[in-house]
Parts: sequence; C-alpha cells; structure tokens
Amino acid sequence: MRFRLFVPILAGATLRERLLACIGATISIALTGVISGLAMGGGPHVALLVAPMGASAVLLFAVPSSPLAQPWSIIGGNSISALVGVTVAHFVPDPVIASGLAVALAIATMSFTRCLHPPGGAAALTAVLGGPAVVSAGFLFPVVPVALNSAVLVALGFIFHLLSRRNYPHVHAPAVNSHGTADPPAAKRVGFHPEDVDAALAALDETFDIGRDDLERLLRQVELQAMVRSHRPLLCRDIMSRDVISVPETATADEARKQLLDHNIRTLPVVDAEAKLVGAVGLRGLTRATDTVKGVTSKAGTASPDTPAMSLLPVLTDGRSHAVVIVDAEQRILGLITQTDLLAAAARLQTADEPPLKAVA
Repeated sequence: MRFRLFVPILAGATLRERLLACIGATISIALTGVISGLAMGGGPHVALLVAPMGASAVLLFAVPSSPLAQPWSIIGGNSISALVGVTVAHFVPDPVIASGLAVALAIATMSFTRCLHPPGGAAALTAVLGGPAVVSAGFLFPVVPVALNSAVLVALGFIFHLLSRRNYPHVHAPAVNSHGTADPPAAKRVGFHPEDVDAALAALDETFDIGRDDLERLLRQVELQAMVRSHRPLLCRDIMSRDVISVPETATADEARKQLLDHNIRTLPVVDAEAKLVGAVGLRGLTRATDTVKGVTSKAGTASPDTPAMSLLPVLTDGRSHAVVIVDAEQRILGLITQTDLLAAAARLQTADEPPLKAVA
C-alpha cells in the first residue's frame, strides 16, 4: 500500500505550493501583529491579533484561488461577522445561546453580502466569548482589531503572491473573440455550453469551493484530455464560426477593407444578391480593386458542415488560404473555419477521411 501521508488532499496542490503557504503565513501573520500593534498601541486589554486571522491565513496562502479567500471575503467576512457577534452579545446575555445565534446570523449575513468566509464564524464567536479585550473594545472591536487585521493581512498577501508570481486576487480572464463577432472563441465552440454547467450545479444541489468560471475552465480541460485520449473526431459544424462577416459583390474596396481591419480577419467571403457565396477577398486582392470587390474576388475553399474538421488541414496550410467557408447545398454561408480555429481543435482530433474541398468562382 502506497504511503500517502504527505499526498496533498486538495486537487492541484504540490509540495512547493504548501511551502510557499507556510512562508507566506509566517511572514504575514507576524507583520500583521506588528503593524496592528503600532496602529493601536500596547496594553494588556488591547487585542493585537484575533484568532480568526490564523484561519484566514490558511485560506489566503494555501488556497488563494478559492472564492472564500478573496479580499472582500476576508475583510468583509471577518468584519461583518464580528459586528454580528458584538451585536448579539449586547442583546443576548446567555453565552451559549448568543454563541449559536451569532454564528448562524454571521453565515446568513456573509451570504447576503457575498463575502462568505469560514473564519468569519470564528470572528462572530470571538466577539461573544472573547473576554476582557473584546468587552473593552465594544462596538469598536469589528473595526479594530478585526477589520484592521484583515486589511493588513490581505495587503501583505497581495504583495507576497505578487512576488511569488501567483495570481491573487484570483480573477478569471474570460476568453475573448478577437474578431469582434458574436461567436465564442474557437476553444469554446466544442463540447458543453455554459448553461450545461449551471444545469449540472442545479441538479447536484451542492455547494463547491470553486468559482463557477473556474469550474467551467477545469471541465473544458478535462474534456480536452478525454477527447485526446479517445480520439473523438470533430466535424466542421463543431468548431466553425457562425457569425460570419461577409460583403456583397457590389461593395466597394474601401468597405471591404474596413471590414477586414475592424474585425481583424484575413479572408472576407463575398456573396451575390441572393446571399450565395461567390468567392472571397483579402487585403492583398483589394490592392488591385478599382471599383467594387467583384472584380478581385477569388475562389473560396468550401466544405459542408459534416466534413471532418481535420480534413481542412491541407487547405489551411497551403500558404495561400486563411479560411474555409462552410456552406449548405445551395452555397449559402453557414460558418467559417480559420487556421486558428483548426489549431484549437487539432489537439482534440484524429485525422479523419478527407473528402475533397470544392471551390466556387
């Protein structure tokens, strides 16, 4: 049986991450005490550090990507919970009843103010059972030392993570379509949709310590790994852009050039009066235009939606074509696949049979 004592219990945790957490917590808790002491002065009835800061440090340095470890969660969760605890202690003399009520109301308040933070429960309990130091502070306790401790700890955590090149505060960077169209980025056109994540969370009816956007990013990576392993082929309909920018063959060269530059694309499909594909044009071809784009329109590589996506590889790597237009039987545009789209799908696919691509004048 493999010895598992030091195997991380959190997904993705490594020994390096844990060592960084230890170093960060050591430095930051000590400095938080020193800074708070300088701000508040000394004295036997002055609480320089409150116990929940230790739990906050665990989250801040061990799992900095957790929604429970973000700045507002730490500062707001601790401070608001301490205020709840002080208020309950003021109106409920029985410490046992006050303790349960304070923690329960702290959970509710943190939930409504979107700053749920587990150490907040300890902050509420400390406000009820904290002894002379808390009693002497009264309703100032949530501000000094709790809010002060929390703010200092977060500031030090931000500096530490910055120096150690870790992402904090954890912000999910959404993938953006660089062409300014309504299509999702190429990597997000395959597999499940965001609403599938919401439906799954609703069906499980549980709370997970991971942000929804991070959960979607994780699931997409899992899906990618599974598809690479199983070699599931993808079709053109799976990865194509559907919000295709095109111009009529009566458009001027300036109009076509503006579309290419505004949407950061290299190939612009050209359609006739019936919205059927007649060809494509690029910036190089537009240099020869004297009037409309009709005179400089070149042949466009086309494929059907059911064509295996990897069969487009020869066309998109010939050094001349930058996109393949996906059309129906009547040559109406359904979508478009660029080199970038194909590269995003390349890791997911096994090359399938390659039906010949057609070209239209």
